[in-house]
Amino acid sequence: MSPGDEHDYRGKDQGGRADDPYSTLGGTRQTRTRLPDGDPGNPTARRPVRNSRSLVTITGIVVLLVAAIAFANRGGGSDDDASPGAKSSGAAGSAPTAATGTKPVEGKNGTIPSGFARDEQGAQSAAANYAVALGSAEMFNSDTRRDIVQSIADSSTATNLQSGFDADYSQGFLEQIGLDTDGSAPAGSTFVNRTLPAGTKVKSYSSSTAEIEVWCSGLFGLTGENSTKPVTSGWFTVTMQLKWNGSDWKILETSQRSGPSPVTGDNPVSGSDEIADAVNQFGGFTYAR
Repeated sequence: MSPGDEHDYRGKDQGGRADDPYSTLGGTRQTRTRLPDGDPGNPTARRPVRNSRSLVTITGIVVLLVAAIAFANRGGGSDDDASPGAKSSGAAGSAPTAATGTKPVEGKNGTIPSGFARDEQGAQSAAANYAVALGSAEMFNSDTRRDIVQSIADSSTATNLQSGFDADYSQGFLEQIGLDTDGSAPAGSTFVNRTLPAGTKVKSYSSSTAEIEVWCSGLFGLTGENSTKPVTSGWFTVTMQLKWNGSDWKILETSQRSGPSPVTGDNPVSGSDEIADAVNQFGGFTYAR
């Protein structure tokens, strides 16, 4: 995740991401009092239960069963109605925003998932996980940044991508955002840079190349009493050009643009210590489309 508007995902920057932070239904119950229906000559006697009442009950149950079966067969939408990237064999209800049936990858290249399937779903999964890696706090340290880029970049573009990222994370830039020369936070504070994919979209796909968009939210800033860069949230979209290298999807080029950004909610702002604890205690995920 890029810090504010000052860094992109290396490539064609299409506008930085925004760095601004992030009824009860009521009703009255009415109570009716129903007096017994009885024989005028015997006020305590009730009418016998009529067969028509039982018939209505049985009919209602049948209608509900038919509706339930129809809904189950519908499955929330067929694969034919789903977007190409959401289709899968044997995956029920694979709507455009629903996860499909292929399990996440089992391999890892360092700390980054690897071994994605050679299909649209695999390309989307790779792009989501690569967005997390490129939008992490580890990108601010030269050694871990090199490990990340070399792990996910295609060999044909790794050198250029590495040079571009090294230029972006210059010493002057680190100083500007309040980090030490090695990209670490000052004593008593925690540096937060985390990317959270919200969804993926296939722009184009072939068996050898793919263009994938990853819609993300992100956190960026420094915790601590003396921080002048408090942790804020934002929304942005990362576009990745991927290439199949024979065993996995790798990055050829990346770019980033701001949004789409929802309306900020009314959640109360948490304290700096609470944010630091959350970042240190809540781990990330392996993302799969």
